[in-house]
Amino acid sequence: MTATRVCFVCLGNICRSPTAEAVMAHRLQFADAGVEVEVESAGTGSWHVGHPPDERAREEASRRGVAMGGTARQFEADDFARFDLVMAMDSDNAAALRALAPDDDARAKVHLLREFDPEADDNLDVPDPYFGGQEGFADVFEMVDRSVLALIGHIATMPR
Repeated sequence: MTATRVCFVCLGNICRSPTAEAVMAHRLQFADAGVEVEVESAGTGSWHVGHPPDERAREEASRRGVAMGGTARQFEADDFARFDLVMAMDSDNAAALRALAPDDDARAKVHLLREFDPEADDNLDVPDPYFGGQEGFADVFEMVDRSVLALIGHIATMPR
């Protein structure tokens, strides 16, 4: 079976996208969906390249029993060839990714993560918690967790 390769992308790759990467890796350990998924994260910006995830994001994940590690990296045009799904955390990052995409096939890989959130309303953005308090990180974790669970179900139905 060929693994589905997923990359979660936010602005700096220190809050939202590493949270999504960690939550998805955690959920896949317990998923009975018969899928093989490889997961990474990246940012559209370069400000935090080489830095670990934000301490508040790590604390929220740890509080919920989810391990979070890694270092920030920037998403590059060549990454489109490596991933089947490129999950943007918000519409601004989705637009940046589509602008970076080398062709229509690459652009078609870009989705908003909250397209899969069963509780999402008209706003499909995962808000950036960086300039707020711990409550924002908790809210992001909840949105990401709901979305990732549904995304795993979606991946299980994708043609191989």
